[in-house]
Amino acid sequence: MFDMMKMMGKMKEVQAKVKEAQDNLVNIKTTAESGAGMVKATVNGKKELVKLEIDHDLVKPGDQEMLQDLVIAAVNKAMAEVEILAKEEIKKSTEGLLPNIPGLDLGGLV
Repeated sequence: MFDMMKMMGKMKEVQAKVKEAQDNLVNIKTTAESGAGMVKATVNGKKELVKLEIDHDLVKPGDQEMLQDLVIAAVNKAMAEVEILAKEEIKKSTEGLLPNIPGLDLGGLV
């Protein structure tokens, strides 16, 4: 027979492992470049831009660091906002499809 308590225990275990994996995404990083290496962007596994390098030949002297910081801030703000909108859209799309189970958070699927 179906053991609901055992299934709930497994769900909590899976949810904890998913949370742990999501928390560790900040440690994964990759860098890509464009313009023959004149612009390099480093992102982490949480889809956050953590470093931006712009070749000094592309900007006025003294503006490079400020420009890099402004681009990082704008990109990360846009990514955070779109993640909220995406979660809201998923929630609307799946409303009523799954039972409301306390403690079961499917928000991490986006």
